[in-house]
Amino acid sequence: MTKQQEFRVLHTYEDFELREYLPCVIAEVKVSANYSTATRSAFSSLFNYISQGNESSQKIAMTAPVITAQKADRSDSAGWYVSFVMPSGSAFDHMPHPNDSQVRLRELDTETCVAKSFRGTATDELSRKKVQELRTSASKANIALSDETRICRFDPPFKPGFLQYNEIVIPIHLGK
Repeated sequence: MTKQQEFRVLHTYEDFELREYLPCVIAEVKVSANYSTATRSAFSSLFNYISQGNESSQKIAMTAPVITAQKADRSDSAGWYVSFVMPSGSAFDHMPHPNDSQVRLRELDTETCVAKSFRGTATDELSRKKVQELRTSASKANIALSDETRICRFDPPFKPGFLQYNEIVIPIHLGK
């Protein structure tokens, strides 16, 4: 079974969870494209990185989800960040450098997020609907959210769409 990004559930609401994600390292590619082509466009660079496309020719285990993230609500040609989460316990300083200059490694600290799961192919239309539902539910629970949205896909694209498991994850807004 594919390893998944580590988190712990802080609170379960009627239709979403409040989670604490543990620190991790991600490999990401920024893509200027619409949502429907962003992941396809970045996937091969990321997959090549974990498949020995790095300075050490090291294989890195595949994890789930594949994350497609964007700041604010813009699904036009604004920048999408597509990322793979590196295996649990990976240290930024010990990760091999990517051979592809488009792939960037980044360390994420512990963060608190809201998450809502859904089934089906994570199309632009369905994802937007689920994002809006999650933002509305969090607002009703008096949880302030950041302007970042993450569409997290856990299944390969060849799995039948109605069986695909996905999540919308949005970091909470940290007041100053």
